[in-house]
Amino acid sequence: MQRDCPFCRIVSGEAPAEVVVERERVLAFRDTRPQAPTHVLVIPKEHIRDITELGPAHAPLLVELFEVAREVAGKEGVAGTGFRVVANVGPHAGQSVFHLHLHVLGGRWLSWPPG
Repeated sequence: MQRDCPFCRIVSGEAPAEVVVERERVLAFRDTRPQAPTHVLVIPKEHIRDITELGPAHAPLLVELFEVAREVAGKEGVAGTGFRVVANVGPHAGQSVFHLHLHVLGGRWLSWPPG
């Protein structure tokens, strides 16, 4: 855990979050500044800065992250109409919390290209 990481503080219970799904290694919770009616963040409980730190040993964790993203979409009622899963990497891409996370967005038309 990194003390200065807000997501690590959520994982440890030091900061509040509206949890949608929790597993042993993965946590999903509502974004505090939602960009769509459904906006849930899916994170590994282990602190990983971003996808550039991932390697072959992380394969099972990546599968679990996407399984939880799919579960969130089902729980939120957007699996049938469509949803987007986004991982921002670095400040130019909009990453503001440097702890790997997936955004699950849905509940409205999502334009393309984003941004």
